[in-house]
Amino acid sequence: MKKPALSLSAVPGRRANLIAAAQQAEERGFAGIYSPSLGDCVAYCQSIASATERFRFGTSIANIYARHPHDYAQTASYIHEISGGRFLFGVGVSHDVFNASLGLKTGKPLSDMRAFAETYLKSEKRVGPLPPLILATLRKKMLRLAGEVAGGAVWANAACSHMPSSLAELPADKLDRDFFVGNMIPTCVSDDREAAANVLRRVLRMYVQLPNYQNYWIEAGYEDEMKAIQAAVADGAKDQLDALMPERWLRDVTLYGSVAEVREGVERWYDAGVSTPILVPSSVNGGQLKALEEVMAVFEG
Repeated sequence: MKKPALSLSAVPGRRANLIAAAQQAEERGFAGIYSPSLGDCVAYCQSIASATERFRFGTSIANIYARHPHDYAQTASYIHEISGGRFLFGVGVSHDVFNASLGLKTGKPLSDMRAFAETYLKSEKRVGPLPPLILATLRKKMLRLAGEVAGGAVWANAACSHMPSSLAELPADKLDRDFFVGNMIPTCVSDDREAAANVLRRVLRMYVQLPNYQNYWIEAGYEDEMKAIQAAVADGAKDQLDALMPERWLRDVTLYGSVAEVREGVERWYDAGVSTPILVPSSVNGGQLKALEEVMAVFEG
């Protein structure tokens, strides 16, 4: 089967190992590496550009409030050039709680993203050719903006069942023009399905408390589940959150279980219209590098 892409975070203290992991992923035929902001995804991508030769890679995502768009454009142009055009610059607005912890103010996501894209694209005259801009999206307004100003869209923790409805918001010709469609999918490979499911519930515990994710999953058909989670958070009963993430929902937004189940799950994402599933490895048995090896082994042979 066509191999998916992988997500790796440039965790402090392990960065040299993670550059080697990117090289291994390329050698084993995976579609690319897409890195979240933890550990500086832009710096990690610069290292990947020099350490690999063939596959595409990108940020998923860089926070638009963290740097001026012209400054980002300079770095993005550099990585684009030295990689031979393999870099995709994924950006997003992050979340209020994270921005506030950095002393950043989240504004109006749609208008701020439009302004960022305009300044970024105008910078090309000064900084050189730019990589495609990929917008982090959940709901349909941001996706329509991506279709208007960007070269692609990337979700994180999207619902597979809802993806066709989301993609219907794009002009039909967009999907015929190498428009990037990616989704970061929490993934845990284990024959102990219950243990794998519990690992992913812990991964998603933070996300289910975020209003923008709650609203997205309500739109995707999980209103009862999200209302119950909202009530638990309001009551200070966060210890109940894992029990409020049912298997029906978890199977729709993650991949877990046996090798066969994970492979079949990736095929469902391709069938739903996601051209680049991005597997975010977690493990019952260890950390990021152990999880990566378990996920890569799914697609051997």
